[in-house]
Amino acid sequence: MLDHPGTHERVVKAVQGLKKVTPDPEVELGLGAFLKEKYKPDDLAELYSRFSLGDGPFDMMMRRAIWRASARRFGNGVSIHSGVGFKHLETFEIGSGVFIGAQSFIQGRFDGTCIIGDHVWIGPQSYFDARELVIEDYVGWGPGAKLLGSTHTGVPIDVPIVQTDLKIRRVTIQAWADIGTNAVILPGVTIGKGSIIGAGSVVNKDVPPFAIVAGNPAKFIRWREGDENAESGK
Repeated sequence: MLDHPGTHERVVKAVQGLKKVTPDPEVELGLGAFLKEKYKPDDLAELYSRFSLGDGPFDMMMRRAIWRASARRFGNGVSIHSGVGFKHLETFEIGSGVFIGAQSFIQGRFDGTCIIGDHVWIGPQSYFDARELVIEDYVGWGPGAKLLGSTHTGVPIDVPIVQTDLKIRRVTIQAWADIGTNAVILPGVTIGKGSIIGAGSVVNKDVPPFAIVAGNPAKFIRWREGDENAESGK
């Protein structure tokens, strides 16, 4: 720990990003395999509701087992906290060491793809329109941040907008990026590797690697210190 006298601030070691992932117990893997064999997807979703709100280790284990039984891929050491919801879990690919904070919601689509890489930290009350979503490894997602991957076309104009076709555009959050609390990422955006999105920002266009952006709409602030772009003056 590094203290700064008189400033009331300190620097401490990271926790989630440095946590070692150990293989899940064989009994838990076996439970997931049993559930996958015996239950249909709709039945698994109903079963999940019985364990979705508990904070104890048994409820946490059951949530993992049900996700493992339903998802395309599911890693080790995943933490799914109370009140986490989903749609179309069968389209999810979840890496190892992932943390999903309480009351977050991930909305997939029956013909879509939702990929969440290794060691991703998702803060509480986050929302993902995950019809076409890729989150790469070691991404930090601040509490309450939201991601939209689709919009209604709004045409023809003589019908309600909610009745018009849905345009789905992939959103990609590249490795090491950090998304600030209550930020909003709009459809079709790519957030570059190692970039920082300021709290409350609305991001409507691609962000280059190792950039810092903030605001509504989000604007470039500066390059992160030590980035090759900053050093070369680009």
